[in-house]
Amino acid sequence: MRDGWRRWAWVGVFVVGLILYLAVLRTLVSTKNPNFVPALILLGATLVPLTFLTFAQARTGRWQVPASVLVTSAFFGGVIGTVVAGTLEYDTLRGLGTLPMLFVALIEESAKLVVPVILVFTVVAQHRRRVPSDGLIIGVAAGMGFAALETMGYAFTALLSSQGNIGAVEQTLFIRGLTAPAGHTAWTGLTAGALWALLASPSVGRIFGFIGTFLGVVALHTLWDTFSGSLVFVVVAIISIGWLFWALRRYRTFGEHPVGQLAPS
Repeated sequence: MRDGWRRWAWVGVFVVGLILYLAVLRTLVSTKNPNFVPALILLGATLVPLTFLTFAQARTGRWQVPASVLVTSAFFGGVIGTVVAGTLEYDTLRGLGTLPMLFVALIEESAKLVVPVILVFTVVAQHRRRVPSDGLIIGVAAGMGFAALETMGYAFTALLSSQGNIGAVEQTLFIRGLTAPAGHTAWTGLTAGALWALLASPSVGRIFGFIGTFLGVVALHTLWDTFSGSLVFVVVAIISIGWLFWALRRYRTFGEHPVGQLAPS
């Protein structure tokens, strides 16, 4: 019963979040009170990423990451990730004049790993377990926080550039919120999961596995930022989500093995 409830908890998260979003939107439209705009942006930016995090967490196996760790990863991972990425991108722009999309992807994917790396070591030290699915879900949470904050920034920019047009804000929230699981959320989950797999059972193969995963994620990020066609977005989204769930399914087999006795990759 408990496993069944967990597997379908994402539906409750989505439905409750959607009801709250629509209630805020209706109140904003009917009252024209700008005080409701921040709540609208917050709910719109976090609804789909949080739903996806709940969905993925229920499929990580028996060893579960505490909710406090996920909240920490989402909040600090999002804030620190955006600050580090924004600072490095700004400094690089000043030095180079232009910033290729490859550099943007490299900077952002590295910045999003700061908090997951810290949590990987602290959680491992606390629980004496190194289960790759834990690292993956911590990465998903950090990517969710990053994506949500970035979406909120774009929504606020859309509000200003459209001179207060709520329709422009809704469109931005819808597009970026809907694509968030296939972007930052999946990419950070993949790299954090590969890192935790390396720490769980260090080997030359896992070193190359982590490097390959990171470079693959950077390549997907670069394609996403470089091309604007819908076909490219769909292809990258399918690859990202498919890769994430393949890794999640593979990592679940590690859940019953103690440190140093994990199944070989």
